[in-house]
Amino acid sequence: MNTVPAAAYGTWPSPIDAALAASHDGRPDHLATVGDEVWWTEPRPAEGGRRVLMRRRADGATAPALPAPWDARSRVIEYGGQPWAGLVREDGEPLVVFVHFADQRLYACVPGGPDAPWPLTPVSDIGGGLRWVDPHLRPEHGARGEVWCVMEEFTGPAPTDVRRVAAAVPLDGSAAEDRSAVRELSDDRHRFVTGPRVRHDGRWAAWLAWDHPRMPWDGTVVMVAEVTAAGEFTGVRPLVGGPEESVCQVEWDRDGSLLFVSDLGGWWELQRIRPDAGAGSEAASSRLLPPRGEEFGGPLWKIGLRWFHPLDNGLIAVLHGKGGMRLGILDPETGELADAPGPWTTWSDTLAVHGTRVVGVAASPRTGPEVVELDTATGHTRVIGAPHRDAVDPAYYPVPQDRTFTGPDGREIHAHVYPPRSPERTGPDGELPPYVVWAHGGPTGHAPLVLDLEIAYFTSRGIGVVEVNYGGSTGYGRRYRERLRGQWGVVDVADCAAVAEALVEEGAADRGRLAIRGGSAGGWTAAASLTGTDLYACGTISYPILDLEGWAKDGTHDFESQYLESLVGPLAEAPERYRERSPIHRTDRLATPFLLLQGLDDVICPPTQCERFLAAVAGRGVAHAYLAFEGESHGFRRTDTLVRALEAELSLYAQTFGIDRPDVPRLDLAP
Repeated sequence: MNTVPAAAYGTWPSPIDAALAASHDGRPDHLATVGDEVWWTEPRPAEGGRRVLMRRRADGATAPALPAPWDARSRVIEYGGQPWAGLVREDGEPLVVFVHFADQRLYACVPGGPDAPWPLTPVSDIGGGLRWVDPHLRPEHGARGEVWCVMEEFTGPAPTDVRRVAAAVPLDGSAAEDRSAVRELSDDRHRFVTGPRVRHDGRWAAWLAWDHPRMPWDGTVVMVAEVTAAGEFTGVRPLVGGPEESVCQVEWDRDGSLLFVSDLGGWWELQRIRPDAGAGSEAASSRLLPPRGEEFGGPLWKIGLRWFHPLDNGLIAVLHGKGGMRLGILDPETGELADAPGPWTTWSDTLAVHGTRVVGVAASPRTGPEVVELDTATGHTRVIGAPHRDAVDPAYYPVPQDRTFTGPDGREIHAHVYPPRSPERTGPDGELPPYVVWAHGGPTGHAPLVLDLEIAYFTSRGIGVVEVNYGGSTGYGRRYRERLRGQWGVVDVADCAAVAEALVEEGAADRGRLAIRGGSAGGWTAAASLTGTDLYACGTISYPILDLEGWAKDGTHDFESQYLESLVGPLAEAPERYRERSPIHRTDRLATPFLLLQGLDDVICPPTQCERFLAAVAGRGVAHAYLAFEGESHGFRRTDTLVRALEAELSLYAQTFGIDRPDVPRLDLAP
């Protein structure tokens, strides 16, 4: 007999408060090994959002390698990437090089040693200055060794006044005040590059490059060069890739061949090629597996992401799957692919190997992101860092459904449905729950099926959530990804609406109490939905794009400055499309309450987008609130910001849906 009392959806009590959800925001990232140790970066929302470099010693002891205020995070292409590298010196102590977020300089240090980190690179006052990412230590080059990485150098005040090259920075600190001491390894023929990967014999280097208007998931080229004894690149040339082929990662195998992931066949697949093969020769490269209809790579939003890693014994650790990715071990000789055991259903795009061990970051619908080790010799897995601990009874966690819906023209739409769930309450007979549609960022991105306490914050109170991997999302092949080409603001809006409508038709959601929310590109989709449909009762819009034309004309950073050429179309050819789709020009259709959240330090989606939108809304009598946060950029990182934003969002839904929530501060909604 069910003894759980019934209560109106949205009114349920919950131990998952905003502070608890904020404390679990973010995940471990940027794994690598230093000798026998595993190191990674970890978020600290309570410490101003800094990323702390963590160190797990061989005996299992884990502790920060760098004290506050050191913050290992790069701003190259604004989204950053691998911010550190390390090795073990001859005296047995680790030497670590990292990018410090505050000034973007490279620093070196011996963690635990008597000396504070010392700078390796200078400061530049031009534009955004000098920035670094994806470092690799090369102790054999230079008098005291070098670190090879990507250098991003601003040449003027505009966000697009920038060049990027592979560069060598001396480890002796001689470049700390002298830019001329930095050696440029590659030329700047390409707008974007990744850090060079050097073959084990030191004779070849390979890296990825691409140019405007393409994004890295549109088309990249693999560049190779011979490396001289002096550490210089010669004979630089393209090897594979092109305008319609996205290669997202390259690594050297022990036999001297180059492993890479390409989507030329419609899915990101693992392939092999030798550097002395002729450029463009189809016979020169070969798939390591027959087509499987799943991804072995993903979008290169950050520099240095890893979806595969070769082991010394000839096996290859791979991340693969459709939608979510799992860890597998591939034997390239037999084609056998064996998945790692354990409860984890989604692995992140970072991998490290040491001997027979593979280390990654994994999560599941029941566990948050953890650092997990697989010993390929025994087949055993274990958690070695950032272990998940249930802060509340797991009965308050939602039980998600991985669904495929039918959208316009019969197309598939992938989504994760999180119905309301609580051990304390159930909904009244005859009442349907409110639902919030979550649109992920990117838009070339993906919402993973993992435990997220921000989702549980709502579902445990009786508000359902559905995350929509709308057309344009990654994880389902290039064709699914390219549904959004020229259709941003159309396909994403229609797919989100189709999923919401389906839940209503199924009797799972209350048609009168639907909301939509999203951040960044998801903020665009939320705003475009509120101004383009009458489906939603309200919406939450975070650090959004609201004016396509303004964003395209020096309104954002260099990396995405021509992104709209593919998402919307060439501005010179279709200016009316930019205006017609922009929420800022459709405020006359806006009739529902909304919450606008913005970081004042955001250079990707600057506050001017919100300010101009609010000016266009003024006087129209639409209830709304605008919360702007100092010290926050693109995506919120600080505990106080995360708490305020989440409580404000709940208050918006409570007021709009007629839910009594006296336990959260009331959001002031003004017309």
